[in-house]
Amino acid sequence: MKREEPLFDVGQLAHLEIYSPKIEESVAFFKEILGMTEVERKGKSVYMRAYEDHYHNTLVITDHHEAGLAHIGLRATSPNALERRVKELEEAGYGIGWIEGDVGHGPAYQFNSPDGHVMEVFWEVEYYEAPEEEKTHLLNRPQRRPNTGVPVRRLDHVNLLASNVRKNVEFLDDYLGFNVRERILNDENDDIAAWTSVTNLAHDIAIMGDALGEKGRLHHICYWYGYPQHLTDVADLLIERGFQIEAGPLKHGVSQASCLYVFEPGGNRVELFGDAGYLIFDPDWRTVEWKGEDVQTAIIWQGEELPADFFVYGTPVREKVEIAEQAPIQEETEEVRVQSVKEAKQEAETKA
Repeated sequence: MKREEPLFDVGQLAHLEIYSPKIEESVAFFKEILGMTEVERKGKSVYMRAYEDHYHNTLVITDHHEAGLAHIGLRATSPNALERRVKELEEAGYGIGWIEGDVGHGPAYQFNSPDGHVMEVFWEVEYYEAPEEEKTHLLNRPQRRPNTGVPVRRLDHVNLLASNVRKNVEFLDDYLGFNVRERILNDENDDIAAWTSVTNLAHDIAIMGDALGEKGRLHHICYWYGYPQHLTDVADLLIERGFQIEAGPLKHGVSQASCLYVFEPGGNRVELFGDAGYLIFDPDWRTVEWKGEDVQTAIIWQGEELPADFFVYGTPVREKVEIAEQAPIQEETEEVRVQSVKEAKQEAETKA
């Protein structure tokens, strides 16, 4: 479905819900290490926020038997925009249906991506009202900067694994108005990975090929600091407390952002952005395409290479034997030996 005009019905990535089989340990990680605030509990879920998130919450952690992504929350740009998105999603057969709402937002329409990732779009939101002890004299900041851990400032993006990258990217473009900012292509000009956004960020939602050929899995969620130095600070904190840093601090070519990857106790991968890289203001932005010998630069601009596990591990963890010929991004950057992929699989099974 090609549009003559840009689609501006989705305004932003508003929140994420992740599953954790170790919910209290996961909550403690986000509170004590990343300085996030627990704002409410309901049923099996804990609602959390970073100190410069304006909405009531941006992260929901729900008790579950395995790690993974429960859903992605998107805010529409108006009530009419919401109605338009619902109509098109229903007509295209992606719809699940309406829910009354949840803590922090009103009625939401839920739907599936082509790969089965659950998403929802809504208009009505609750803005955070800080209690007296958390108020700040900075009137443009929702709450006082926490003095716990190395506090993240706001939700940045989510990275999804998909069995068919191009199909899912076209869905985000056609039905939700996401723009493809950067992509990595194979020799057949098919997508290995793509970075898309509805804001001026380099990406709000990224899609990577699932090396196991699975559907609906999560690669990582990301929160933003705004100061690269904080990556060094939090790395020191993580190491001394026994958390597993997967990679970084490093700098990607894609997005130009400084970052670090760590596993929270429930098993989900968390990326921490030291800065925003570059911002996009051009309404006629030309998608940056990485291919062939340029791919290594796309993945790593500064820092050590990513481990093989980075291209295999996702949540929920799934077992498969025939993975030696997959891990598509890595195939573009180095020779992938069967033994190295087996080692990555063993590491993934250990985390599970």
